[in-house]
Amino acid sequence: MANLKLSHIYKVYDNGHKAVNDFSIDIADQEFIVFVGPSGCGKSTTLRMIAGLETITAGDLFIGDTLVNDMEPKDRDIAMVFQSYALYPHMTVYENMAFGLRNRKMPENEIRERVQKAAKMLDIEDYLQRKPKEMSGGQRQRVALGRALVRDPKVFLLDEPLSNLDAKLRAAMRTEITALHKSLKTTFIYVTHDQVEAMTMGTRIVVMKNGYVQQIDTPMNLYHEPYNKFVAGFIGTPQMNFFNVSLKREKETVTIIFQNGDTVQLPYERVSKIHSRYLNGDTQVVFGIRPEHLALKKGGQLQKDEAGVKFIVTNVERLGNETIIYGKLGDQLGDFTMKDEGDSIIVKTTDADDIRIGDVVFAEPNQNRVHFFDAETEVTLMNRIPPYNTVEALKKVGVMELLGSRVALPDAFDKALENADRFELSIPPQAIVPGDDFALEVVHIEQVNDQRLAYLRNGDSYLFALVDDTVREGGTYRFSLLNDKLEVSAYGEEKMKAIPDQEFLEGTFSKTDTKENKNRVLRFFYNIAGYSIEAEPEKGYKINSIDGDSCYKKTYRYAVDRNRIRFASNDEPGLDVVVRDILNYGNVCFAEVETASLEKGKTGGQKLLLRVDPDFSETRVRIAFDSADISVYSTTIDMKIC
Repeated sequence: MANLKLSHIYKVYDNGHKAVNDFSIDIADQEFIVFVGPSGCGKSTTLRMIAGLETITAGDLFIGDTLVNDMEPKDRDIAMVFQSYALYPHMTVYENMAFGLRNRKMPENEIRERVQKAAKMLDIEDYLQRKPKEMSGGQRQRVALGRALVRDPKVFLLDEPLSNLDAKLRAAMRTEITALHKSLKTTFIYVTHDQVEAMTMGTRIVVMKNGYVQQIDTPMNLYHEPYNKFVAGFIGTPQMNFFNVSLKREKETVTIIFQNGDTVQLPYERVSKIHSRYLNGDTQVVFGIRPEHLALKKGGQLQKDEAGVKFIVTNVERLGNETIIYGKLGDQLGDFTMKDEGDSIIVKTTDADDIRIGDVVFAEPNQNRVHFFDAETEVTLMNRIPPYNTVEALKKVGVMELLGSRVALPDAFDKALENADRFELSIPPQAIVPGDDFALEVVHIEQVNDQRLAYLRNGDSYLFALVDDTVREGGTYRFSLLNDKLEVSAYGEEKMKAIPDQEFLEGTFSKTDTKENKNRVLRFFYNIAGYSIEAEPEKGYKINSIDGDSCYKKTYRYAVDRNRIRFASNDEPGLDVVVRDILNYGNVCFAEVETASLEKGKTGGQKLLLRVDPDFSETRVRIAFDSADISVYSTTIDMKIC
């Protein structure tokens, strides 16, 4: 069978609409991947690009080890099942299933064998001589599956195949398709807007919105650890409750303060991954809790050791084994609105026989199932691995004091901070490495997928670090910091950013058209401030195919891995740069250099950082990098081309 790789896939239509943006995923052989999202999110467009029914604007699509961007659909060894069944009404079931095989000139006896085998697997043996109009919707969908099945493809693509069926039949067909996947042991990619189908069928789910991937994860990780508010609200039925709240920390307790004045208290340990700036009581955040993670307390009051939010019941849905209760915060109904996020509440419970409309009750959240999101970005504040730690530091002559230690103050920090004597460092967990500068107690170690996250005691909070299996709870972890990966700020002003792994340089694209041995030869070039690098032919043709002949008039962004930039030898062409400054971070040293101007007659070009030795003293140098190390980005549309 086959694995698939989608690398930076884009779909941009002629009118400039970006239907799919930077879609990347590695799909293993025999996986069942589900694309889910609301209408217009790009999921079907992505599926059609895999099938070859839509052209790929930019990016690479591999089936197995074969690049298939320009391969015809019939040659990709995939089979697609459509929402509309797409059966020929004048043909019998047998003829519909055999049609594709006959077009391939397959022997009739082999066709018969394949059709009979598929019909038996799908329990439609008794319908082979019927026509589609004589069958129910579920039976016709089995025929559509059978037509794909007889081809024995490497990959099955299914585009909302159950959306035309009633609820009971959809549930039955979900089970059948899942069983079929396990039986065939091949790769399935399934598109749906129904999150129940996604949760019950997929080994992994791709959640999409407005052409962008929001999160790729297992069903339960999406449910318990949504990356943002959209994923949290889209996955789960009924959807997650959201409330606008503020958080106030007092020692080991964090209080959730609702807009109506109600409060819920949590132990700090439960929300310790939330950045301290959200815990001051003044910053609005979004609190999320699923309906099934709220417990009801009737009677209008709570015990002293309980916490909850008061609401009045507006509707009750009794579903037999469970009850869904709708309410409005407070004890008064107020004006009716169709939706008032932050004011309405939903509770799902199995024990609410005595709850009636108009009752005033309390909902107590499960402390282990709370979620918090940034009010503006809507991204979770509780990443399993926090993106960074914030640490306060003091600047002294030649040293800085932080984390209970005094260490050398990097020259780069000293220059950036100027006269500031207090500052903050934003430290990614990945920038904390074994060393001898600091030592903190290991309070707890959490396994996050294949990584180990250590909670290091830092006063009344934690420093989060990624550690290997030699580090143990209760011990002391000795470490240093990769200073070039830190962000520095003072008095609320950013002073220095972390050094990224790539440099971006703007330049143009050109070609030469010559004859060699009477054959026409095209060569393509990246041009950056007077430095021309011959592009790999396939990349050159790709840029030309995407932008047409206008590519030779456009400006592009060229990304180069910093570690791949080298000093050019004497006889090697390169990019001439002037050294403007030296930045010493202690663990690594950079030369800040500047190219010539892109425009004739103007001074000041593009700046970049080169990794150099601490004793580096040159004022002008020539640098070089290889074509294979360059990634090309469009400057007119936010898109990686190759």
